[in-house]
Amino acid sequence: MMDLFNVTDRVVIITGGTGVLGKQMAHTLVSCGAHVVLLGRNLEDTKAVASTITEGPGTATGMSANVLDVDSLQLVKEQVLARWGKVDVLINAAGGNMPGATVGEAQHFKDVSTDDLRKVIDLNIMGTVLPSQAFADVFENQKHGVIINISSAAAQRPLSRVVGYALSKAAIENFTLWLAVEMAHKYGEGIRVNAISPGFFIGEQNRALLTQPDGSLTARGQKIMDMTPMNRFGLPQDLSGALLYLCSDASQFVTGTILRVDGGFGASSI
Repeated sequence: MMDLFNVTDRVVIITGGTGVLGKQMAHTLVSCGAHVVLLGRNLEDTKAVASTITEGPGTATGMSANVLDVDSLQLVKEQVLARWGKVDVLINAAGGNMPGATVGEAQHFKDVSTDDLRKVIDLNIMGTVLPSQAFADVFENQKHGVIINISSAAAQRPLSRVVGYALSKAAIENFTLWLAVEMAHKYGEGIRVNAISPGFFIGEQNRALLTQPDGSLTARGQKIMDMTPMNRFGLPQDLSGALLYLCSDASQFVTGTILRVDGGFGASSI
């Protein structure tokens, strides 16, 4: 039965590989025997992160690519195929938010920076679409492959203030469903497209929104905690089970699914 979750020798690409979630996913997969390629804009950073991931029988390799640059994605694809001859999984973990695309407590929607809003939308949406396009032909030729996108609790329940982030994550969920149908209809059941929707995981991008300098919760953080039945924020390792499920044959009849890992936040009611 455990063979269902086996990812030994699978080649996994992770965009946003130097981020909190990307790094944790890499640790999980390498510990289970996968060969993970971490992608980021700064080659030295990705190599440095990869060098810290040494547990288990798998390997971690850092490479440079900008998810908004088609040429750099094509180059990485060629490098990966030259070394391993295949790609089994693409995880689109690049994304995030910017202060300028967030409505401040004393601001109005009209005050949001148009430039920052565009940057957040581009990073989250096109930063998912372009890598998927870049590796699509690999999956088509192989007749198998897995794409895992990263959504957010903000996609299903639009959250106040984070307008750019919320709308772009909602678009990612729609794209996930669309691409799942497109790939299955045209290339068969071997290509699956799903998304993981994390709840609230504290990182540098949202720390100031959720916690005070002394570590206590902000009013917003407390409200989120009150709506999370498990009564805590997520830890990066909480994604490991969902990740292995979607990467492995355990989910071979699963496509077009948004898998929530949110401590019950999405099910919460008044």
